[in-house]
Amino acid sequence: MRIGELSRRTGVAIPTIKYYVREGLLPPGELTSPNQASYGDSHERRLRLVRALIDVGGLSVQAVGEVLGAVDDPERPVHEVLGAAAKRIVPRYGEPDDPELEAAREDVAALIERRGWRTRPGGPAAEALAGALAAMERVGHGDFATEVLDEYAQAAERVAAADLGYVGRKASREDLVETVVIGTVLGEAVFSAARRMAHQDASARMYGKEGDGGRLRGVEDDGGVREPSGGEALDDGRRRA
Repeated sequence: MRIGELSRRTGVAIPTIKYYVREGLLPPGELTSPNQASYGDSHERRLRLVRALIDVGGLSVQAVGEVLGAVDDPERPVHEVLGAAAKRIVPRYGEPDDPELEAAREDVAALIERRGWRTRPGGPAAEALAGALAAMERVGHGDFATEVLDEYAQAAERVAAADLGYVGRKASREDLVETVVIGTVLGEAVFSAARRMAHQDASARMYGKEGDGGRLRGVEDDGGVREPSGGEALDDGRRRA
């Protein structure tokens, strides 16, 4: 297909496609003349992956290039490909000499030992977790690490097992490593959205009023709070005009 057809099929503008080719995110098409190139299904698949990593995964063009470099390296073990993808999506919090961060690192190291996880303290994900716990300490919720963290860890183990179970059903290395990247990067977005939905459900069940079908009055599906509409009773018994 020509680049115009590739653009129409993926919804990516032609100048953007050319930019991705220049940056090495997309292989160049096969030249059919000095000024024209032909693109195949593999280009469409890679282009859709690039857009998903950027639009949904939130990765920068540089980060996508590094992840795809690991994907395209046939000598790279799948475990290292997963690590390359994970390294690009974990945020960092705090400063090296932050006392809350140092204490949180100890909590994370204890969690790793307690759960028997085959991961190292000081890695990107461990540092991100320590930073998040340190931030919670600074806003007065330091007891999160002792009261809730293991429940989070247990849920994370189940999600990780589901992720890798799905990955393991892929036969070819190309499908396998691509699925690892998709599951690692886009799986973050999927799990985050599902968690917010579960929060809404749990809130409605715990705090919703009788007779409202379990829904929390005044809470919309997107989690926002709405004002009572015309004719609805206000809390003091008056009605809005």
